[in-house]
Amino acid sequence: MRKIFIDRQNIKGEFVYIEGEDFHHLVNVLRLKRGNEIVASDGLKEYAARIEEIKKDKLILFLERELESNTESALEISLFQGLPKSDKMELIIQKCAEIGVKKFIPVVTRYTVVDITKSNINKKIARWRKISEEACKQSGRTGVPEICMPISFEEAINQVDKFDLCIIPYEKEQTSKLKEVLKKAKGVKKIGIFIGPEGGFSQEEIELALNKSIKPVSLGPRILRTETAAIAVCSIVMYELGDMG
Repeated sequence: MRKIFIDRQNIKGEFVYIEGEDFHHLVNVLRLKRGNEIVASDGLKEYAARIEEIKKDKLILFLERELESNTESALEISLFQGLPKSDKMELIIQKCAEIGVKKFIPVVTRYTVVDITKSNINKKIARWRKISEEACKQSGRTGVPEICMPISFEEAINQVDKFDLCIIPYEKEQTSKLKEVLKKAKGVKKIGIFIGPEGGFSQEEIELALNKSIKPVSLGPRILRTETAAIAVCSIVMYELGDMG
């Protein structure tokens, strides 16, 4: 059954109003008609819904009943991703949204070379949010991850108090293994993962992270690309501490 994400502000009693891109997609692309059924998610709950009426520029859904849904993990992963070049961020968001990441925070680091002028980044954020939503539809998630505006590395590490555990993979780390750190982290509910861009983190950034009690971890003897590291670490963390596997 088709699935859409709805804004709770658009719910009026048992009805919800669909406009804009979702209206166009449902009516003009999928050719859905009055009486067709879909699944509607408001990020917290899912509903069995029926198309009640189609107007010129909006569609009215009737929310028939709440559905049982258990696709969101109790583990809250926030990914602090050093902004990579090209379209790598799109791949990271798509795959990590499927895995269950709750929040993406793009980070400007010393080795970031991406253009983040206001007009440029607003377009990127809009595209990333669309990619995230499509990934969540495909994977059956109830909610859509939050995608934040880019922040500096210093601003990122100042958020560590919000988490039970923060880790930062570092290719020069030799003693602290990711596997060992996660074995000692049972019961953790909120985790922050810091991934560097191409070129990784600078030594100064690692020292700043250490001063904030962010744990450096080794991912083994091989150096991973930034997009590979993000997907691999999020998968491992969700497997060890979340509901994967």
